[in-house]
Amino acid sequence: MAKASKATPSEHAPAPNALLMALEFRAPWEFWSLLPSWPALMRAPVGDGHPVIVFPGLSASDGSTLPLRGYLQNLGYDVSGWNQGYNFGPRAGILETAKRQVLDTCEAAGEPVSLVGWSLGGVYARELAKELPQCVRSVITLGTPFSGSHKSTNAWRLYELTSGRSITQEVENFDLPTAPPVPTTSIYSRTDGVVAWSASLQATSRANPNTENVEVFASHIGLGLNPTAWWVVADRLAQTPGTWKPFERAGRLQQWVFPDPTR
Repeated sequence: MAKASKATPSEHAPAPNALLMALEFRAPWEFWSLLPSWPALMRAPVGDGHPVIVFPGLSASDGSTLPLRGYLQNLGYDVSGWNQGYNFGPRAGILETAKRQVLDTCEAAGEPVSLVGWSLGGVYARELAKELPQCVRSVITLGTPFSGSHKSTNAWRLYELTSGRSITQEVENFDLPTAPPVPTTSIYSRTDGVVAWSASLQATSRANPNTENVEVFASHIGLGLNPTAWWVVADRLAQTPGTWKPFERAGRLQQWVFPDPTR
């Protein structure tokens, strides 16, 4: 069984260096690796049909999450995007509309919703789950910065440019490091060229022991298109409510694909 990473969140982790940023150009290869990986990906646990909402990253739209949503639909989930165009930050009405979507989806389905968020979209997912725990079944984030300072990413200037907001003042409005009170998985990569990997580590929480960090080999731009990340998302969504267990690196293939969490 995978154990929590020995690494701990750092408020002062520097943003990824130029070499890691250059490695972001491998994202197209991660996408094309989905084709040979498809037979293995379809061996993931079959979904139970519960609703899933996927939030895109900064300056991205539902188009960026279309491949992941298609995969989850093939597994049997009722999947939707966030339906708000491009994600230019939590401008006026954005979070209120997202909250209404979660409430309406939960009411229509008659059961809680799982939230999947890529980068900034993961911040939305976590904060919505804190506000609406009765409507959220689980939260899964991909390369989401919540435990470091804003300077732990290479995207904070873009955030301020697109949102028109001061990120320093913005983060003061939320308790980002605190985990939602629902099962929460943070998928991260040490080779992320946008977000410092340690800024995506969830600290152990006595209030919610059902939290974990799962490492994959991926770029930041490619996280939502990476077959190993997709496998983790599918595995986590398939858990039966009330029986949460940490992600397991079962079998030789998974032990090779997923880094040893104890290092």
